Amino acid sequence: MINDEKFSSLFNILSDAQKDSPVEETNLHPQTMCPAFGGLRVVTRIDGAQVCMATDKGCMYGLTFVTHFYAARKSIVSPELMSTQLSSGSIVPDIRATIEEIAKDETVRLIPVVSLCVAETAGLAEELLPKKVGNAEVVLVRLPAYLIKSHPEAKDIALESLLKRLADFSKKREKSVLIVGEIFPLDAMAIGAVLQKIGVESVITLPSQHIDDFREAGSASAVAVLHPFYELTAEFFEKNKTPIIGGNPVGANSTYKWIKDIGAALKLDEALVERVAQEEKEKIKAAIAARKSGGTVIIAGYEGNEFPLVRLLLESGVAVPYASTSIAHTKLGDDDHRLLTMLGTDLRYRKYLEEDRRAILEHKPDLVVGTTSLDSYVKELGIPAVYYTNIVSSRPIYFAQGAATMLDLIQSLIAKRPAFEKMKTFFDA
Repeated sequence: MINDEKFSSLFNILSDAQKDSPVEETNLHPQTMCPAFGGLRVVTRIDGAQVCMATDKGCMYGLTFVTHFYAARKSIVSPELMSTQLSSGSIVPDIRATIEEIAKDETVRLIPVVSLCVAETAGLAEELLPKKVGNAEVVLVRLPAYLIKSHPEAKDIALESLLKRLADFSKKREKSVLIVGEIFPLDAMAIGAVLQKIGVESVITLPSQHIDDFREAGSASAVAVLHPFYELTAEFFEKNKTPIIGGNPVGANSTYKWIKDIGAALKLDEALVERVAQEEKEKIKAAIAARKSGGTVIIAGYEGNEFPLVRLLLESGVAVPYASTSIAHTKLGDDDHRLLTMLGTDLRYRKYLEEDRRAILEHKPDLVVGTTSLDSYVKELGIPAVYYTNIVSSRPIYFAQGAATMLDLIQSLIAKRPAFEKMKTFFDA
């Protein structure tokens, strides 16, 4: 039998060995919570939607918590799928009964049936579910986490599922644009204002809180996909003969190109589009010039929209030797990939925590904008670190206003480096 003293001795030996090891060779840590969370953010935020979850009790517990906390402060409804129901073959009748119960509420207009990883529900046949009950459309959204690698990609799956069912392509509206991407409200207003200047007459943004926006999305003359992980959504519109515009209005050159691309897709007045594109480009250049700075920053998020921020930082004179994301390299992200790689940034897709840690030790940055697990590690090294999702995604980033806001934030965080070093020295003493 190992006594307490012997156990403590062995524990200390292992702990000391871990401290002395400069490089972590394993790549084991997941970079995202259950991917279904991303899809739930899309479907639960729709007004009049009530989710029916087809899964087991464990998933219900965890996803109910994050849905209340992060998504829409809305409960998830589910049949009681325990081992008895899963083995007895009563899953479909139980789900149908739950749908009928939800539909008794006349304010419910949409019932997304979300199936997760449980073998008996992951393969749920859409044909066995009703298409509509009462006032509510019923849409199956398949989110098996073993197949989906990150929660941004689950947003794409959820959005495509809703559009396949709801989008109406029977009437096209000229000079109308669909914007695809979760964006900060001020950014949405800025996009609308700039597009109005070049002659765009209507703008719809998805994901949306309004079910009618999903229906009207089919009427758009062009689709601007702001985030590279919306691959299925882009393919859906391409199949329906709607032109796709990639990229986003972050940084001077990319904003100019983005405005020009939208003008070309909608066949708007070329002279007007050129004038507005040049004006916005100059505004951003001025905002960046007023905030030129140095320093080294590492960006390591799991939202899938990290690389435009890297592009903006590089334009402002900040060095970004390494950046990582949880999504895969996609066709929609090709332009950023080529540009950032040429500028010397080491880009990692489907990254692991250990990769990010190694980058910190190698590059010794002045600031890290990363995941919570990485940030805690970085702060122990005396380096400022903030959570990408809460700090970056909660602020504007598009056009001149976004550039000014984001660069002011980054500069203020870099300036905290001495304070972090002082705290490390204090606690190490």
